[in-house]
Amino acid sequence: MVPMESDLPLPTLLSSVLVAFTVEFDNEAEHRMPHRTTTGGAARGADGTWLVSQVMWSNVMQYVDGDGVGLQDLHARARTTRDSLAGLERWGYLEVQSPRPGGRSPAGADATVHPTAAGRRSREVWRPLAGVVEGRWEERFGVPAVESLRSALQAVVDRTGLDPPDYLPIVYPTRNGKAEVPPPLPPGAPRSGPTASRTDLSVLLSHVLLAFTVDFERASRISLPISADLLRVLDPVGVPTRDLPVLTGVSKEAVAMGVGFLVRHGCALWEPVPGAARGKVVSLTPKGEAARAKYRRILDATEQAWEERFGRSEMASLRGALGRLVGEAPTADRSPLFEGLVPYPDGWRARVRRPVTLPHYPMVLHRGGYPDGS
Repeated sequence: MVPMESDLPLPTLLSSVLVAFTVEFDNEAEHRMPHRTTTGGAARGADGTWLVSQVMWSNVMQYVDGDGVGLQDLHARARTTRDSLAGLERWGYLEVQSPRPGGRSPAGADATVHPTAAGRRSREVWRPLAGVVEGRWEERFGVPAVESLRSALQAVVDRTGLDPPDYLPIVYPTRNGKAEVPPPLPPGAPRSGPTASRTDLSVLLSHVLLAFTVDFERASRISLPISADLLRVLDPVGVPTRDLPVLTGVSKEAVAMGVGFLVRHGCALWEPVPGAARGKVVSLTPKGEAARAKYRRILDATEQAWEERFGRSEMASLRGALGRLVGEAPTADRSPLFEGLVPYPDGWRARVRRPVTLPHYPMVLHRGGYPDGS
C-alpha cells in the first residue's frame, strides 16, 4: 500500500529528517569524544579537538586514514572540494603538509593530509554512529518505517545520474549560497569511494536532497537554502531580526549570511525598528516579493518534473515514508523527530535555547558544518 503523502515540500521533508539525524549523530559524538567548545570549554580531555558536525566526518575525515592521503585523492574520493581543511587543521583534526620548501602551498595540489592523534581518536568515535542512530530510529519508528524510507530513497539515488559527496557540501555566501554541483556518474559505472555500497540514511538523504537542489538552482538565482529558510518567512511588513532564528530553525550567524545576501541583491531591507532604541527588522522589497513568488513556482515545477522523471507512485512512496517520520510539520509540537533531539545534560545544545522548528533546508556553514548553521 502506498503511504499517505505529506503536503510539505519534498526538500522540507528531506531536510527535516536529515537535520534530525545529524543532530542525534552530533549529540552522541559530543558525548563520546574529547572535545572543546565555546560554551563548555574543554570536556573529556584537555587535548580534545574543537567540536564539529557530521559533515566533517562524512566529507573529509573518513578518508583521512593513518597513512595520510594526497589532497587531490581526498577531493576525488570525497567528491567535493568544499572541505574546510583550514578549519579542520586549526581545530586539531588534521595536518596539511606540502613537499615544497616553506611548508604548505595554498593551492595544495601536491599536499598530503594526515590525521593528528586527536583526529584518529575522533575517527573511531564517528565511525559507528550512523548505525547507532539508525538503530535508535528503528526502535522509535519501527523497522518497517526505516526500511521503507531507505528503499524509497535508494530508488531515487539509483536514477539521479550523480556521484555526490556523502553529505551536503558547505554553503559559501561568496558563491551565492548555491550548492556545489556533483560530478555525473558515467552510465553503468559504480559509485566511487568507500561508502559506495553503504545505505546509511544520512548518505541517501543527502544524495536525494542535493540532486533536488541542483535541479532547483538551475532555474533560480537565489539558492535553495536562502529561499527555503529565509524568503519563506519574510514579508513586506517586516520581521524582527531577533525572531528569525526561531522562525527558521537556523542560527543567527546563518540568518545574517542569508539576509546579507538578500540585502545586497535588492531583495530585502535591514533597518532599525522604527521608534525603538535597539533592534532591526527585515522586510522584503518588491523585488524580494517577486523572488519569493518565483521560489514557490520553481519549487512546484521541480517537484512536478521529479514526478515525471522518477514516477508519481515512487514520489508518493518517498513522501509517505518521509512524512511518517516528520509528522504534520517539522516543529516541536507536531513532529516525532523531536523525541530524539533532547541533548545530553552536559552537551552544548543543553545550554542554548531549544529549537521549536527544524530548518526547511540545512544551512551547512564553514563554522563547523552544523546543519542549523550554529
